[in-house]
Amino acid sequence: MLEVADFTKKYGKTLAVDGIGFTVPDGNVGILLGPNGAGKSTVIKSIAGLLRYKGLIRIQGQDSRTLEAKRHFAYVPELPYMYDALTVREHIEFITRAYGVEIPESEISGLLARFELADKQDKLGNELSKGMMQKVSICCALVIKPQVILLDEPMVGLDPAAIKELKAVLLELRERGCTILISTHMLEMVKELWDVTFVMDKGHILGTYPREMLGNEDLEELYFSVTGQSGAGEDGK
Repeated sequence: MLEVADFTKKYGKTLAVDGIGFTVPDGNVGILLGPNGAGKSTVIKSIAGLLRYKGLIRIQGQDSRTLEAKRHFAYVPELPYMYDALTVREHIEFITRAYGVEIPESEISGLLARFELADKQDKLGNELSKGMMQKVSICCALVIKPQVILLDEPMVGLDPAAIKELKAVLLELRERGCTILISTHMLEMVKELWDVTFVMDKGHILGTYPREMLGNEDLEELYFSVTGQSGAGEDGK
């Protein structure tokens, strides 16, 4: 479970996020929606431990800043970062050692194969395209078998086959009881994945919408109706 309560973040005197709260239960996929500048990135980076904040973020009941919480948590950033001198395979081995997890060779090989990286595993980080880097970042997150996973615009830069595979993996994680939070503008890509949506604007949560509440309304219609934006001429960003 992922819990955010009384969360506030200021940059200097500028209030970026004002006392928000939300919960994503075990075995649910939450979607964080909002226009640019809504505060989504601030929330995401804070959950991932990249920003200081006021309030409470809990991962599986533990304060997100504790080592115990971090052992259960994985993060796929919008802009993946690779070590230039490490190969694809070495990135995954580095993560398993950092988290102290033992993964059978067959599982690592299977994960690489799923994301079409089996023949790329000896390539260095500085030899990879952005799409390949994104795939490696996803594999590094999955290899620790997280109980809570956060993905920030995870499908940007991925080819259609990788998007299809990622969707399949996320559904498998949900089935196993994993808590998933996705921040994305690509509403079409997550329409079959989500269980609850949080719509943000100007540093506030405007509404929390479980799937069963929407009836025939889709995510795009919800986004535009809640934020008051017009869909005309929009590309979803």
